[in-house]
Amino acid sequence: MAVKIEKKIKGYSVVSQEDKTKEAAKASAASAAAAAKADELPVADVIQMHERIERPEILIGSTYKIKSPLFEHALYVTINDIVLNAGTEHESRRPFEIFINSKNMDHFQWIVALTRIMSAVFRKGGDVTFLVDEMKAVFDPRGGYFKAGGVYMPSLVAEMGAIVEDHLKSIGMIHDPDMSDAQRALIAEKRAAYEQRGSKKNSDVTAAAALGAAEPRSEDVAVTGEGASFPPTATLCHKCSTKALVLMDGCATCLNCGYSKCG
Repeated sequence: MAVKIEKKIKGYSVVSQEDKTKEAAKASAASAAAAAKADELPVADVIQMHERIERPEILIGSTYKIKSPLFEHALYVTINDIVLNAGTEHESRRPFEIFINSKNMDHFQWIVALTRIMSAVFRKGGDVTFLVDEMKAVFDPRGGYFKAGGVYMPSLVAEMGAIVEDHLKSIGMIHDPDMSDAQRALIAEKRAAYEQRGSKKNSDVTAAAALGAAEPRSEDVAVTGEGASFPPTATLCHKCSTKALVLMDGCATCLNCGYSKCG
């Protein structure tokens, strides 16, 4: 195949086999020097989570209670953590095993199977946070339920996933972004406006009753901030899964996360 040379040739040289040998020797010497230098550098003896780590005699754990309307008796979820690199700057807690206990034995088989599989995933190491998304995406064909506080849970497995998420946040594996000051101010403004509107309605009811008119129907609109009791007529917010969506000025507004359908 002919190659057309567009530029003028200013010089040339012939590379012999001896030159190739010298270049290879130089490259080999450079790599050996780099490897020796790397060996001289201090290496941190950091232990990562893997399945070859044996279970110690004592583990640190937390137990969470699930009171679901699907069961008569409560479920108790216990997650035990192992402490890696204790006493060093690399100290960290990682989930090691999970147990679920209850007086209700109706679903004993699948609960035991689920906890054993999850424990095996924990011991495998790596990024185990994917379990949270997988579990929270499980929906019960019979329909979900609302837990205390008006938060919607599509299934019992989803609530277990929420518990695992809270635990991973507490040990630092999942970082929950804090709400910005502007968003907090917006939510406080929405709650104050709704509470003021409720107070005005209640005063109108009192005035109508004093005049002997028929007393119109009113609802409790008390909003207390964190752990708030939202109005009974509030609907489910698809963003935060909380029954805190109310109609304000003709626009659906969430009193829990500040979401507004009108933007």
